[in-house]
Amino acid sequence: MSIDLHALWDFSRPEASEQRFREALAGASGDEALVLQTQIARTYGLRREFAQARELLERIADEVSIAGSEARAWHALESGRTHASAAHPHEEQTPEARAQARIHFQRSLDIAREHGHDALVIDALHMFAFLDTDPEDQLRLAHAALEVAEGSHDPAAKRWEASLRNNAGHALHQQGRFDEALIEFEQALALRERAGDASATRVAKWMVAWTMRSLGRSHEALAQQLQLAQACEAAGEPDPYVFEELEILYREAGDVDRAAEAAARRQALSR
Repeated sequence: MSIDLHALWDFSRPEASEQRFREALAGASGDEALVLQTQIARTYGLRREFAQARELLERIADEVSIAGSEARAWHALESGRTHASAAHPHEEQTPEARAQARIHFQRSLDIAREHGHDALVIDALHMFAFLDTDPEDQLRLAHAALEVAEGSHDPAAKRWEASLRNNAGHALHQQGRFDEALIEFEQALALRERAGDASATRVAKWMVAWTMRSLGRSHEALAQQLQLAQACEAAGEPDPYVFEELEILYREAGDVDRAAEAAARRQALSR
């Protein structure tokens, strides 16, 4: 595809992304037009308009069935996301919905693997993590996706590495393997810093500090969370999770007053 989907996406603003995709669609044809429509469907899903997303995907299904491998893999992937994703409320994650999602994700994975679409292979593996939630399964999926990212020459696949290392770190943390988790989180942080994404870098720093606390390195964790609090304030994005950690760290240190101040900030930001 000649269209750079990554450049058109702003996942925090699905309405704006939809507009960009529609503008690109006006000058597109063939498989590119089909792929752009799958991304428009995804913008609906991010807004929890799943029925509308499915309707669009069903409308183009016949065309997709005779299209190229990339369009078919995207269509299957986005179809799966209408049944299971981070945007779905817990009560909608029924066994039936998860089963439908698995069918679509597997189809996307199979097509992408067969035709060497590395970024789509990774995306499909990433989506299985919403279905297979045991930490061991999460770690297995993260490692499988990392293997693809590390061996790929596709920039779109390479861009996944920081997220995948974060996922691996989280799975390791859930298993109590804190030393290994810290290694993954520190590598994710280095990648975020190299990419120059300030918001993602702050999240990566939080994960490192969180794991330091789990390792008993509370003084280091406190210093990092305090730096994060300042960075978030400077960016105009105070983070309740930072204050939650500060509350815990101050309580551990016996500083009741500062713990109470952090708790008050957390509560105010969470309203």
